[in-house]
Amino acid sequence: MLARASQRLLEIRQAFRQLPQASRSFSTALNYHIDSPDNNPDLPWEFTDANKEKVKEIISHYPSNYKQSAVIPLLDLAQQQHGGWLPVSAMDHVAKIIEVAPIRVYEVATFYSMFNRTKVGKYHLLVCGTTPCMIRGSREIEDALLKHLGVKRNEVTKDGLFSVGEMECMGCCVNAPMITVADYSNGSEGYTYNYYEDVTPKRVVEIVEALRRGRNHRVAHKIHNASTQDQKEFFAELFIITSGDNVIATKFDLENLALQILGAPRSPQIIAYRERLHTGMQLLLPEIWAS
Repeated sequence: MLARASQRLLEIRQAFRQLPQASRSFSTALNYHIDSPDNNPDLPWEFTDANKEKVKEIISHYPSNYKQSAVIPLLDLAQQQHGGWLPVSAMDHVAKIIEVAPIRVYEVATFYSMFNRTKVGKYHLLVCGTTPCMIRGSREIEDALLKHLGVKRNEVTKDGLFSVGEMECMGCCVNAPMITVADYSNGSEGYTYNYYEDVTPKRVVEIVEALRRGRNHRVAHKIHNASTQDQKEFFAELFIITSGDNVIATKFDLENLALQILGAPRSPQIIAYRERLHTGMQLLLPEIWAS
């Protein structure tokens, strides 16, 4: 009888999986688990030696009789280590560390959308879907990303680099629309979580291509720290078209950038960059400047 009921439940779940996806999907989290070759409780999982030290440090923040309160930061650390998603064996390991029944950890992992229960790309791009961003064009932002990458929401590109999801309210409505990039390309040691504000469909495609070439997140930091919209645009242009040793610009791009800078506000930052533009670009991109 129990076997028949389990089989029927599995059939119902599979039937629901075949239904067309709703237009809004709040996370890559699933509300149930079905064993698979790469996600089942029999697979061994434990924290790395470096992360074991972090586990001790995290647990030390809580009274000894309340260490179960560390469940969220420990799950976050496990997700970073495992490339951006949580297999059931990782959740079981966290449950063992904080001495609770595994179901208590599953309840947390399936409730919070920050935890991914399926594989994501090394760069997991999340588009803010809350009302201010939606009014400012977040749907077009997401469409541009999905079309450029050739995937559906929550799918991973064939090279494993990118996936796109939706996130609710990133807390910076004044600079809508915006996206965030969770960077799992270097494990928990190199994990970063970066916001990109005032984006456009063209800009997000440029960001994707810059990440594909292995750039760091200087764009996000410069845009975030700029004080005016003109400066945000300037810094975005400057750092997107110059990618360290990877040249992703043309001389025409640089000349247009120079013209844009000449018309920008006369802030100390703009003046300093304008004065160094010619020399700096010659040093960064000599083969283009000489063409």
